[in-house]
Amino acid sequence: MKSERLQAFTDGVVAVIITIMVLEMRPPHDVTFQALFALWPVFLSYVLSYIYVGIYWNNHHHFAHLIREVTGGILWANLGLLFFLSLVPFTTAWAGEHGFAALPTALYGVSLFATALAWNVFQATIMRVQGEASVMKQALGADCKSKISPLLYLAGIALAFVAPMVSYLLYALVAALWIIPDRRVERFLKTFERN
Repeated sequence: MKSERLQAFTDGVVAVIITIMVLEMRPPHDVTFQALFALWPVFLSYVLSYIYVGIYWNNHHHFAHLIREVTGGILWANLGLLFFLSLVPFTTAWAGEHGFAALPTALYGVSLFATALAWNVFQATIMRVQGEASVMKQALGADCKSKISPLLYLAGIALAFVAPMVSYLLYALVAALWIIPDRRVERFLKTFERN
C-alpha cells in the first residue's frame, strides 16, 4: 500500500472529528451578548482542540511523505492515533460545558496525553519498519518536542485538581510548541523528495 491511501483515510477521519467538534457547539437560547459571552469556555475549548487536531493532521501529512512502504503495523499504529484523536471531541465538549471544573479539565488532558503517546507509537513504528537507515529518524533528529509534550500534559492533568486554569495554559503551551511544523522535517522533505 502506498502512503497516499493512509493519508486519504486519515484526512477523512480528521474531517469527521472536526465536524463532530463544531456540532457540539450549541448556540445560546437567548439573543443577548450575555448569553453569547457565557459560552466562552465552550468556544475556547473548541479553538484549542481545533488547533490540536490541525497540528496532528499537518504533521501526519508531512510525515506521510517519508513513508515509502505502509505495513500492517503502520496501519494499526495510525488507527490507534486516530482512535485517541477521535476522543478529543468528547472531552472538548465536556470540558467546555463545565468551564474550568477539575475532572473535565483532567480528562481533557488525559485525551491529549493519550493522543501524544499514540503519535509517538506511530513514529516509532515507522522508524522500526524503515530500519537502521530510517528517513523518519533522520528527519526528526533528537525530537525534543515529542519528549517534553507528555510531561507537560501530565503536569496539566495533576494541576487540574488544584489550578485548572494553569492546566489549560500548559495544554496551550504544548500546542504553541507544535503549531509551526518542524522546519527540520520540511528541510529534510525537500532533500528527500529530490533524491
